[in-house]
Amino acid sequence: MDQRSAELFLHLCNSLHFGRTSEQMHVSPSTLSRSIMRLEEELGARLFTRDKRSVSLTQSGEQVRRFTKQWLADWRQLQADLCGDRADLTGELSVYCSVTASYSHLPQLLDRFRLVCPGAEIKLLTGDVAMAVPMVRDALADVALAARPDSLPLSVNFASMTKVPLSIIAPRVNCLAKEMLDAKPIDWAHVPFILPELGPARRRLESWFEHMHIDPPIVATVAGHEALVSMVALGSGVGIAPDVVLANSPVSERINKVAVDVPIEPFDMGICALSKRLHEPLVQRFWQLAAHHSFSD
Repeated sequence: MDQRSAELFLHLCNSLHFGRTSEQMHVSPSTLSRSIMRLEEELGARLFTRDKRSVSLTQSGEQVRRFTKQWLADWRQLQADLCGDRADLTGELSVYCSVTASYSHLPQLLDRFRLVCPGAEIKLLTGDVAMAVPMVRDALADVALAARPDSLPLSVNFASMTKVPLSIIAPRVNCLAKEMLDAKPIDWAHVPFILPELGPARRRLESWFEHMHIDPPIVATVAGHEALVSMVALGSGVGIAPDVVLANSPVSERINKVAVDVPIEPFDMGICALSKRLHEPLVQRFWQLAAHHSFSD
């Protein structure tokens, strides 16, 4: 097992979705499948059970997950120890963030980081922002731009960088959702909603439902804010999304923000990393720059 196959295996353990791991780790589905098959052949054990609807870890897979997580952490620590005394910081730093953050917030950080660490190589991983903390927790990324979760793992440090407002969003195209929102008063209890699959946006929307005393129909759950915004733009229903995603979306002209009486709490966006890795030179430099950075909108 090499470092890349270990990263692919751990990501799949977390996502339990071959398509999602393939997309977020930037490998083809066939490459991912071959990597897992080789690992199973090397170990002589089946690591996942899979059918047309689901993927799950076997008991052997759980044992290998625990071993691989520790092995990858130890390997990265060894790499850091061997290059930590060098005057010019070199090496690879893997950074995880959402697609939107990769062009709304990350460029400002990377511009500053490259000034102080010109020899460092950035490995960018993108995906659902709800996966950012798990990616760091499971040593699949060195650092991540993340939304602060309600419960932060004890092994992970988080430093807030900015507040991110959220809005209820609706399609402009003629559809059932638009017709219901055009009615006065709005019958929110029957408006079709699209939910984020995971993360703080979903929890805030569910809290909003409670404050509104409604249990509306849920027509879909979607991983990633960008995909949710696209579904709303297509007229599939009403949803919730960070304002920064709307501002950078190619379909923003097909969406309206909906004024609501019960406001939605913004979430903290920040940087996270494993506590035990904050002394590593590249991680430490990136952390210091991000934690003290003021974003310009």
